[in-house]
Amino acid sequence: MTSGEKNREIRTVHVGAASRAYDVLVGPGALALLGEVTRGVAGEARVCVVSETNVAPLYADRAEASLAEAGLDVAPSIVFPAGEAHKGLGTLGTILEGLAERELTRDDVVVALGGGVTGDMAGLAAALYLRGIRVVQAPTSLLAMVDSSVGGKTAVDIAAGKNLVGAFWQPSAVVADVSCLETVTPELLTDSCGEVVKHAVLEDGALLDELSARPLNAPGAAAGDVARVVARNIEIKRDVVEADERERGLRQTLNLGHTVGHAIEAASDFALGHGTCVAAGLCIVARASESRGWCSGETRARVERCVRAHGLPVTTDLPADVLMGFLAHDKKRHGDGVNLVVPAEIGRAEVRRVSLAEMRGLLGAGLAPAGDAS
Repeated sequence: MTSGEKNREIRTVHVGAASRAYDVLVGPGALALLGEVTRGVAGEARVCVVSETNVAPLYADRAEASLAEAGLDVAPSIVFPAGEAHKGLGTLGTILEGLAERELTRDDVVVALGGGVTGDMAGLAAALYLRGIRVVQAPTSLLAMVDSSVGGKTAVDIAAGKNLVGAFWQPSAVVADVSCLETVTPELLTDSCGEVVKHAVLEDGALLDELSARPLNAPGAAAGDVARVVARNIEIKRDVVEADERERGLRQTLNLGHTVGHAIEAASDFALGHGTCVAAGLCIVARASESRGWCSGETRARVERCVRAHGLPVTTDLPADVLMGFLAHDKKRHGDGVNLVVPAEIGRAEVRRVSLAEMRGLLGAGLAPAGDAS
């Protein structure tokens, strides 16, 4: 396939965030354009790829070759151990020291090559190093493509909870090569679908029905179809981020499923994937909302139907008291309550302020046996 043919398969989504506007390139083979894109936003810069031990052997050479071919000065890459267990202050410090050792300046660029952990770690390092240098996100997992690489949220975990230390730092560009999903395990691909379903519930009923009928993790899904769905997810998130970059209002709706999902994730000591926990949290909140009359049974059933179609859980065996222990430390807590995002209907979410005592009751209702999703 020629370069021109490859370029015609690439979709571009423009993100006009208040602090920085940038383009997201989505499609098979997009990684070959990484150097051209990075040169376009940074000029003749020094570039350092930050990746992790699972992704670097697969894609670091290809990424660095593209950067070098574009005339960029490519510093030795920084590679840290893979996994959520390494998404902490120690790893962040190692990355920052590595950038300093490579003598990157304020004119230079970090390239985050990997999944959500890498994007968060490298993005936060870029935000902190020299009080902020450019970062280009090159997500290689579905979860990172549709969610964490876009919007500028960067963070690390600490003992008290997930993503409690971070900063808003928009990338200068995002290059999402859906061909990279061919090396993602079926389990990780399925986990990532939790955020895809969430976006459809938030904004696009037609997409939700399409995903219920043809799950994104079904064997043999065409790269073009995957790219289209990924681009649509990015558009959904883009619209929210442009309206509320710093999560003071509308952007809170992107936390649909996350309040309970993060509690499940933390209670499992991060043994369960983020998307899996979001999917369960989404269904638990939908059932709780139905019990309070905040959404209809039909809305709850459509949510559960799509989650089940992707082989994701619609509930958890963890008791409400255990989940409440983790909810009390969630970063979305405000005083003695939480801002809970609920699916009022497919395509519209609402943020409801609930007390911790009321949240305990909602968990009880949401953890009840899953309803009929036929």
